[in-house]
Amino acid sequence: MSHVKRTRQGIRVRLEAEEAALVRALMEQLLALLGEAPGADDELASIGIADNATKSDDPVLARLFPDAYQDDGEAAGEFRRYTEMGLRDGKREAAETVLNTLGEPGGDVMLDEKQAQVWLRALNDVRLALGTRLDITEEWYEEAEGMDPRDPRAPMFAAYDWLTMLQESLVRALW
Repeated sequence: MSHVKRTRQGIRVRLEAEEAALVRALMEQLLALLGEAPGADDELASIGIADNATKSDDPVLARLFPDAYQDDGEAAGEFRRYTEMGLRDGKREAAETVLNTLGEPGGDVMLDEKQAQVWLRALNDVRLALGTRLDITEEWYEEAEGMDPRDPRAPMFAAYDWLTMLQESLVRALW
């Protein structure tokens, strides 16, 4: 079981090999979901403006990049046009930071405060994605308790629960 502790050297995250592998797999999946950054030859993209930004039909992407204006589609689209690329870049960078600091499977990960904050953001994005795919509600613990262990969703519910605990442990270590 993972363990998070503040030390003189920084925030130590001790992960079992399976936990590190899960974090790595989920961050890689998040990166795949976010897609590649636009090419350098795209003039608008080079200054952070999307040519045709629209709300995604994918519920996970719609959750990660919600409309800024619920009642005004035109304003929401315009806001998205100027902000979504930067938000995507930030989410990519956070996931890549987690992957780069993860190191070898199992063992300790040492994070400074800034890296720990980035981990929190990336873990939150993964939890939002999982929660959306699993249709997590306020009653999800009850649903998970009554779930047949052979249910194909059971491992993902367990991963969501573990990520929640890891995120909470990081928050406690930071504050």
